[in-house]
Amino acid sequence: MDPETGAIAQKEFDRAQQELDRNNVLAALACLERALSIWDDPLWHSRLGFCIAKQRGHLTRAFELCRTAIEHDPDNPLHHLYLGKVYLVAGNTYEALQAFRQGMVLGGSPELERMLDAIGTRKSPVIPFLSRDALLNKYLGIILGRFGLR
Repeated sequence: MDPETGAIAQKEFDRAQQELDRNNVLAALACLERALSIWDDPLWHSRLGFCIAKQRGHLTRAFELCRTAIEHDPDNPLHHLYLGKVYLVAGNTYEALQAFRQGMVLGGSPELERMLDAIGTRKSPVIPFLSRDALLNKYLGIILGRFGLR
């Protein structure tokens, strides 16, 4: 590829990143698709995966894209950020937390910290010697929460 087309692709990617920062996922998706049609850079796939999951609901493809980005650049915390966002779109908060935490281990970013803060921390189980998933803990927590005792 010649430097001119590479510069065009990079410009489109930069515009996509700006749109993602503004939370304009549809515009970012269009920019990323244009950039990747010019130059297929696997490091951009995690962002495309998030956009596809958010706008089109294609979760399987989104997970594939995020995982290929992580395979190409395993030490980049941003890939884990976007993988976690895809998990949130899929409704899987536990896996999203795991991805965000892995991103923090790899160096973190302010957006990773914001995502972890937004999800919040869970309270300890009502009966500590039982697991969090035990029915007694689950329903006691719900009941006590509704009465404002927790």
